[in-house]
Amino acid sequence: MDRSLESAVARWLELDQNPKTLALVKDLVKEGSVEKLKKCFGTRMEFGTAGLRAPMGPGTSCMNDLTIIQTTQGFCCYLEHCFSDLQDRGVVIGFDARAHTASGGSSKRFATLAAAVFISRGVPVYLFSDITPTPFVVYWENGAQIIPPHDKGISTTIEENLEPWPQSWDADGAIQSPLLKDPYQDAHKAYFAAIQKHCLHRDVNKKSEVKIVHTSVHGVGHSFVQAAFEAFDLHPPFAVQEQKDPDPEFPTVKYPNPEEGEGVLTLSFALADKEGAAIILANDPDADRLAVAEKQKGGQWTVFSGNELGALLGWWMFQCWKQNGEGDPKDVYMLASTVSSKILRAIALKEGFHFEETLTGFKWMGNRAKDLLEQGKKVLFAFEEAIGYMCSPAVLDKDGVSAAAIVGEMTSYLSTKKITLSQQLKAIYEEYGYHITKNSYFICHDQDTIHRLFERLRNYTGPSTYPTECGGVVVLAVRDLTTGYDSTQPDKKAILPTSKSSQMITFTFANGGVATMRTSGTEPKIKYYTELCAAPGNRYFMRGLWRCCILSFGCLR
Repeated sequence: MDRSLESAVARWLELDQNPKTLALVKDLVKEGSVEKLKKCFGTRMEFGTAGLRAPMGPGTSCMNDLTIIQTTQGFCCYLEHCFSDLQDRGVVIGFDARAHTASGGSSKRFATLAAAVFISRGVPVYLFSDITPTPFVVYWENGAQIIPPHDKGISTTIEENLEPWPQSWDADGAIQSPLLKDPYQDAHKAYFAAIQKHCLHRDVNKKSEVKIVHTSVHGVGHSFVQAAFEAFDLHPPFAVQEQKDPDPEFPTVKYPNPEEGEGVLTLSFALADKEGAAIILANDPDADRLAVAEKQKGGQWTVFSGNELGALLGWWMFQCWKQNGEGDPKDVYMLASTVSSKILRAIALKEGFHFEETLTGFKWMGNRAKDLLEQGKKVLFAFEEAIGYMCSPAVLDKDGVSAAAIVGEMTSYLSTKKITLSQQLKAIYEEYGYHITKNSYFICHDQDTIHRLFERLRNYTGPSTYPTECGGVVVLAVRDLTTGYDSTQPDKKAILPTSKSSQMITFTFANGGVATMRTSGTEPKIKYYTELCAAPGNRYFMRGLWRCCILSFGCLR
């Protein structure tokens, strides 16, 4: 064992007070398991705009009692620096209260320790249970996830506060403290009051004969979606009983993400066939994403992509806005991440409202939405292709619960016109132009290989040159958000924020195609997104989409 690793382990054993993680580390030392110790202590979890994401376990590389305390102490100090009145403001902490792991960690345990840190500084804590299994995500005072420079500021103060404060381990004392509040009922009431503002067809909902199945995929969404349907006067959806209750082992699915499509929906299909339901709604475990499937006349199921559902919801939200007669469309905005479909742009061009794109991630859309709202603008809708939708500015993030209720109402309304979701999607494409997408990814664990691939694109025929054509189609524009280059701007500088720590290049083609390659911030993936955007009425362009994909495949060989 080298000195740096030995020092990290010794420091850990000195600071950790969790008997389970202490025992695990002591056993690894006793066994001489150097490689396992390197895995646990080789790095410290990096705090970024996505917060902390790591497996539970012992050591600085994992989420556990000590690293949660250290992170929260740093966050607390950063907030004290930013807000002199923090003790009057307080903080909100949410957890999902699911089962403990073998290493002694759980969302509830971590939340209680985080509360202990703040309470030790006299800061009120509003503690929510059964909210989300997302590891450690930070929201700012505006209600949106943090963006730079807050992530760097918090990361710095974490490093300055690694030794636990005297009361940081006092979880029992935190639970008994008068500074610990439970705002669940008030927040629950306010949330459902807010989303009901988007219920415009209550009489239709009451009479609807549409049967819907819902699965929460072993997450927290069941009770919230049932309550949302009740708030909209929709008939309650049939719940997939085997997946209704939270279970961290996700026993009925290989991977608990509805974005994966049919593999996650097997039990939902069976229940829908049994009950005669034509619509399936599926939330991911933390209920911030939503997948939708529809049964076709031939009996087969269509699972809508995130871009297709984004088109449907964007169209619907604008129709509802028009029905309400709420002012000038020039004050209306919709947002989408830059790798998502440009269908909202096409709708905006024809209908006269504004469309903006942001970097990937709802932290960017949420903050931009807040900026627009403060300017007196109306933000109707935002989405990302990874089945994330913001249908109400009451929540400046993706929200699968309100999206589920709104899809329920949209489906019920369309059924009165004898129109299915698939038919309405086709009508949207006919009116605003077909937008066909093909997205996927490659697994790559080697950072050097990833770097070489993207550098090859940046130096294609010489230094600082990009491809000028692909499959016989001319490249009209290149935007590189790693280097900050954008060929469409007079000064060649990108408007969207750039980051040298991640790779992202977008090519726009003369035939209306767009192809983006980027690295994932949380997984060892190189992702590609391709879309072909046609003029209204033009259906004969499918071959062009595959040409858009050639560059994606070619650069990764």
